[in-house]
Amino acid sequence: MDSDKKYTMDMCHGPLFSKVLRFSIPLILSNLAALLFHAVDLVVLGQFTSSDDMAAVGATYGFIVLMLNVFWGIAAGVNVLTARYIGAKEPEKVVKTVHTSIAIAFLGGIIMGIISFLLTDFVLHLMATPEKIMDKARVYMQISCAGVPFIIFYSFGSAILRAVGDTKRPLIYMCIAGVVNVLLNMFFILVLKMSVAGVAIATQTAHFISAYLVIRALVKSDGDYKLVWKKIRMDWKSTKEILQIGIPAGFQGSMFTVTNIGIQATINTFGPDVIAGNTAALNLEGLIYAVCYSFYLASISFTGQNHGGKQYKRIIKSIFICIACSAAAVIFLSWGFILAGKQLLAIYNPEPEVIKWGLLRMKMVFSLYFLCALMDIISGSLRGLGHSLKPAIVIVFGVCVFRIVWIFTVFRKSPTLETLFTAYPVSWLLICIINGVMLYIICRRMLIRASKRQFCE
Repeated sequence: MDSDKKYTMDMCHGPLFSKVLRFSIPLILSNLAALLFHAVDLVVLGQFTSSDDMAAVGATYGFIVLMLNVFWGIAAGVNVLTARYIGAKEPEKVVKTVHTSIAIAFLGGIIMGIISFLLTDFVLHLMATPEKIMDKARVYMQISCAGVPFIIFYSFGSAILRAVGDTKRPLIYMCIAGVVNVLLNMFFILVLKMSVAGVAIATQTAHFISAYLVIRALVKSDGDYKLVWKKIRMDWKSTKEILQIGIPAGFQGSMFTVTNIGIQATINTFGPDVIAGNTAALNLEGLIYAVCYSFYLASISFTGQNHGGKQYKRIIKSIFICIACSAAAVIFLSWGFILAGKQLLAIYNPEPEVIKWGLLRMKMVFSLYFLCALMDIISGSLRGLGHSLKPAIVIVFGVCVFRIVWIFTVFRKSPTLETLFTAYPVSWLLICIINGVMLYIICRRMLIRASKRQFCE
């Protein structure tokens, strides 16, 4: 059995900048590998089948993410609590959190898989999916629903590993699954001629492999976070603590996706070429967001561990490091993608009309994507400090409600894609301002309390 020491990280001591990078870089690569699951589907379909097949996959993406966002949010709660108890050196609470988390993943995965399968037709019609791609979209979505439990298991397991500073093993597991996904995609499309059904089966097989490997790592661990099958049960206090942080995060993510479904439904009315171009650009955008999301997760883990260890000045420093790293990386990537837009979009689909609409989204959204990075780090830091509900409320109203209002007011007066895409950077800026002020107030109060405590001692 490999020792866990070479994978774990003490976030409460030592140089912060290098540790943030050591933590985040494998995480970025893991998230990029995860994106390959969806991107490879689109690339293979775009190159070897038709635009309709590619559009069918793209039209389903928002709903699948919606079904998972609640549990991705709960996984953030698992991350925060595990990190906090690791930092506070409370092994009994770590054990309870880990086993409660796996119990939630098991029950939630089964329930969410069934619900998502049953809602397939309803949601496809709600999203105004074009009739010519309806059957293919239904097939892809229904097969994808079978993989929901595997995605949830992987999310919860990797959240536990992140809490102890381990982002290397999830990267290895995701790369293994990614290679399997690519090979199976080519086999099902080129050899068996299975089209949409083939890429769906390939992707869900890869999800199963990644889930198996991360759970296996927890079982073989020799740390406090070791998974013991007979200990898996829902401790109600641990469940409550996880849900208090996780549900607001999950609700926030779900509302994001509901809004994006509304935007996707609007985009769907412009026809298959616009859908395909937007889907390709959205996948490139996902590569940029993988960086945002990685530093968001880093901010949760570092603030969580240092909050548990009462290292308050390190919390402030880690927040600034995450903001600086995330913003710099996002600016570099987003503008690089804009400059190479035609070539990158052609990888997904070489048709000029598809590339034209993909470039439009890139220019309108990518140019200010650093605002999304700032928004995520701020909300992640608040979440790591145990404040999950407040930023979730702000984001729901500042982004989700705002974008819906934008569609029915500004977009209605000027029904162009340019007007539609402008809603993204405007909403990011609003959230940065409001949650930024909230984070400043909370950190200032935290430092004042810490100073008074030291003075009294």
